[in-house]
This record gives sequence, structure tokens and C-alpha cells, in this order.
Amino acid sequence: MKAIWYEQTGPATDVLTYGEMPTPVAVSGEVRIRLEASGVNPADVGRRGGSYRAMEYPRVIPNSDGAGFIDQIGDGVTRFKIGDRVWLFNGQRNGRAFGTAAEYIALAERLVTPLPKNLSFAEGATLGIPAMTAWCALFADGPIVGKTVLVTGGAGAVGHYAVQLAKWGGAEVIATVSSAAKAEQARRAGADLVINYREDDVIAKAMAFTSGRGVDHVVDVDFGGNIATTLKLMAVNSTIAVYATNGNRTPTVPMRDLMEKCINLRSLVLFALPPALLTAAQADISKWLAAGTRIHNIAGQFLLSETAQAHMAVEKGDKVGTVIVDCAR
Repeated sequence: MKAIWYEQTGPATDVLTYGEMPTPVAVSGEVRIRLEASGVNPADVGRRGGSYRAMEYPRVIPNSDGAGFIDQIGDGVTRFKIGDRVWLFNGQRNGRAFGTAAEYIALAERLVTPLPKNLSFAEGATLGIPAMTAWCALFADGPIVGKTVLVTGGAGAVGHYAVQLAKWGGAEVIATVSSAAKAEQARRAGADLVINYREDDVIAKAMAFTSGRGVDHVVDVDFGGNIATTLKLMAVNSTIAVYATNGNRTPTVPMRDLMEKCINLRSLVLFALPPALLTAAQADISKWLAAGTRIHNIAGQFLLSETAQAHMAVEKGDKVGTVIVDCAR
């Protein structure tokens, strides 16, 4: 099969190689997917660049999300049949070296979810880690109906899904963004209040929106960078769900302040969450997709041979949505 791989970390154009690798075979409990699209996440770029940790395997096929159709089924698989359209997450995670920047991937059926016929494979590849992370950050601690949810980075890949899922879950939603264009994206997703944190007083606007009570739940893209602001707008008995902290990777946690408001701090990284929670997320995302028209932002599309350019597009930091690699072209 055609694939992209790296054998050392570093700049995309220096370390990513395009060539032939053996086509995987689905073993017991696995399905093999003929990939049509691969989604590039910031974590994929960070791992390849070396900012996460040293090389975990001698050779890595990057990217963890994707979509395609099943073309081989291993023993014991009961949920799928050959030809099924699917999306997947955590392809290059959970002890796996080979991700979705390739023509094929074989992985456990529990990481695979049916893809509705009305979604393209490129749209399916935007789900994966962003939608799963958004769902877990919102619902891991129970229903959010009637609550006020703040989504920081409401136009980002995770944030945009978090806004849509939170509205579907019955919450009022505040989204913070950094530009007018991103504000429009958050509004399209259904945010009730959009705050440009570079121009507006986030605390004042959030507190006014909640009549001074504060927000019940935060889906936070940068705990360390945001905590000084976030603490001032939290309600009593609220939750901060953290899925990234790149603004300050080693923040000081103001534990006494959290305690005085009984704020629940939930940190999460998708590959370490309990399997039962991930299964619930997959089932609920399928219900959400079936319940109406959703927005799946594609920030750009590249050929498989252009995966280095796709990684650089993510590194630029100005994308809106998910960068997609077309694996079948």
C-alpha cells in the first residue's frame, strides 16, 4: 500500500517519507479499512515534530482519524460487514504505530463507528478525536440540559463540535473566539453568546449573560492560559473539563479557589479514557448525526503524497476546521 511514515521526529518536510509499505491484515477482533480520508490533528503534528515525547516506535505512520469502507473482517467481529462506510479515531494511539496517512489501516472494531450515507469521507474524517473529545468533555459528568456551557476556542476543531453538541444536549452556550470570522463560525454552530476575547471583557459578558451566577461547565482548550479568567466566571458546583493547556503546559493549579466554589476539574486525553465512556460517546454522536444537519468544517485537503504540506497547514495555527488528507488520490 501507499503510505506516509517517519523514523525520527522533526520538521514535516525533513522526516516524512512517501512510499510503499506492506498492506495490513485484520486479525482477530479487527477490521481493515480502505481509507478514503485522514484527519490531521494538532497532536499528530506535535508527535511528528517531537514536542510530545521521543519516538515510541522505529517507524510511525502519522494521523489518528480517518474514514473509509471496511474491506476485510477479522475473526470475532460482529458489528460490521464488508463494504460498510465508517469513521475511526485513535488510529495512531493505544500502542499502535501505524495511523491513517495510508491507503489501509487495520484496528480494533471498538475504535470504528458507522458513517452516515449523507456524510462524505472527508467530513467523516473530521469527527474522530475532535468530536469524541468534545462529547467526553461535555457529558462525562452527566447531562448538561438546562446548564450554561462555556466553550473556549469555539471555532476550533474540538470547540466547534462542542458548541453543536452542547446545544443538542439542551445547554445554553457561550463561545470565546479570537476573530470576527471565527465568531461567525461559532454562531453558525449555535452559540447563544459569542465573545471575542481579544476585544471584549470575557468575565463581564459571561457574568451578565448568566445574571451574575456564573457558568456551570467549561470545555477548555487552554487551562493554563485561561485559568485566571475562568475562575472568575465559574458558578458554584461547576465543572472545568480540560483537553489542552498549550498556553502554559505546567500551570499552577489554584486549588483553594477551586475548592471554595466546589469546582470539579476534569482533565482528559482521549486514548486514556475508560472504554465504556468512549462507547457511549460513539453511540451518542451517531444519534446526534442522525438527528439533524451538522457542520463539519474542512480547513483544507491534500493528496496523500502531500501529507507534509497538510501537517504544515495545521502548524500555521490559523485553520478553521480539520485539515484532510485524501488517501485514495
